[in-house]
Amino acid sequence: MDPHSCAQDIPRCDLCETAIVNSYCDFCHVNLCISCIGKHISDGYDKHKIVPFQERRSTLIYPKCETHQHKNCEFQCKDCNNIFVCSSCMASKQHKGHNFVEVTEVYKTKKNDIKKDTKELENHISPTYEEIERDLENQLANLDGGYEKITTTMSKQGEQWHREIDVIINKMKTEISKIKERHGELLQKHLNEIKQTQSLIKETLHALRKIEKSTEISSTMEYCPKIREFSKLPPKVKVSLPTFIPKPIDREKLYSLFGQITPLSTATEENVLLLNQPNTSVRELLDEPELVATIQTGYGNLQSVTCLNEDRIWTSGWSNDIKCFNIEGSLLQTIKKQSGYWPNDIAVDSNEDLLYLDGEAKTVNKVVNGQTEELIRLQGWTPNNLCVTSTGDVLVTMFSDDGTQSKVVRYFGSTEKQTIQFDEEGTPLYSRNSKIKYITENRNHDICVADCKAGAVVVVNQDGKLRWRYTGHPSVTKNKPFEPCGITTDSQSRILTADSDNHCIHILDQNGQFLRYIDNCDLEEPIGICVDNNENLFVCEFYNGNVKKIKYLK
Repeated sequence: MDPHSCAQDIPRCDLCETAIVNSYCDFCHVNLCISCIGKHISDGYDKHKIVPFQERRSTLIYPKCETHQHKNCEFQCKDCNNIFVCSSCMASKQHKGHNFVEVTEVYKTKKNDIKKDTKELENHISPTYEEIERDLENQLANLDGGYEKITTTMSKQGEQWHREIDVIINKMKTEISKIKERHGELLQKHLNEIKQTQSLIKETLHALRKIEKSTEISSTMEYCPKIREFSKLPPKVKVSLPTFIPKPIDREKLYSLFGQITPLSTATEENVLLLNQPNTSVRELLDEPELVATIQTGYGNLQSVTCLNEDRIWTSGWSNDIKCFNIEGSLLQTIKKQSGYWPNDIAVDSNEDLLYLDGEAKTVNKVVNGQTEELIRLQGWTPNNLCVTSTGDVLVTMFSDDGTQSKVVRYFGSTEKQTIQFDEEGTPLYSRNSKIKYITENRNHDICVADCKAGAVVVVNQDGKLRWRYTGHPSVTKNKPFEPCGITTDSQSRILTADSDNHCIHILDQNGQFLRYIDNCDLEEPIGICVDNNENLFVCEFYNGNVKKIKYLK
């Protein structure tokens, strides 16, 4: 057994391999006992750094200066592309007036980066790749079974076709039998008529022969000629057999009628790794969502709500007042919008500063310490709705002044970073009108827009490429057109959208699959919605001005 690798043995000297280790060479990374130190440094003391074993790997090994070979480079010159320099280099004319940084400071920063990267690789990136690997292996393992199901379905379709063909053949044979029966009846009828006439002819011949032999005048004189009657021959009946005309077999048409094989579809769904974000436990949906509280805002037409924190919400409606309430319903603060028109939408950034849209002035404004600042001013476009992303960007839905175009624009501060308007074929992603288009960002960085007029939730990835559209869920009780208004997401990447006319909330997963309704909390015309950090849902009721707090997760 190797004494250096045995976990149950104490460390031994790397030179003699028997004595207990006492020291360590930080330059050569060698374990040493007291007796072997002299032997190890015999080729030059300056080539080694002997430290107590407990302090091993504590000595920084600086690069040697290429110009002054006996000196270590303990600094970097920031003005010379961060090259390593020694103290003599710093005093030279070449680096006169330059800025320097200690290598130890850079080293510590890099070490911290390495620790973070190692942790990120071990805890997030590597497990994610392992999960992707398992998924692909599962897909491969299920390949044969999946294709076997397809071929089984084809065989069943073939059997069904055979049965249907047999039914058709038997039906035609039955039809032929009936035609044959009618054919025979028709011929038999004409045959009976001919036989009846022939019988009359025989009777007439017999009477004629009798009269011909007779010498009685009266019977001969009473005879009426029959030739005219019998000379009128009956029509010659010839009934043709029916024919079966087989139609040519069109294999291509049969192929298309038999079924359709969809082409192989490779969906490369984007994997977004959310770095430096806390892990959230999976929270399932409640069987019956619960109404927790109702906050009366006093608005005649309440339009938007956004969470300031777990205890406070901002609200806005058809008034130039933007109101802040606590969860108990007490009014804490009111901000009067500068222009008389009501704000189109509101949001809160990571600093808990309020943002609001002024459609009349075409601006995005920010309220800091009670003072309103103009953040963005649009030209030729009017802002509709907004949200703040996880990275601090602002997403704004807007429409052109002539009302014929709609788009989403991403801003960093007041700088435009991205425009999302068309899909890859050049088709508009959003309905081209001035109707509301609430917007939110999901945890996987998808951009979700509730396009009311289009009757669809439109979701694109962070690059602006269309992922999916949701146009409602079939329901017997929800019989009015789906026109989504407010939209928000939760920690599980679920998407919630308000269906005002059907008085409910639709809950979808991140891929657009319908999960359930929230329709048991007596919602009336729900419009703007948001979710706080505790996963409570806040819903604006448009006409009565109430905000309802709903618990919908376990």
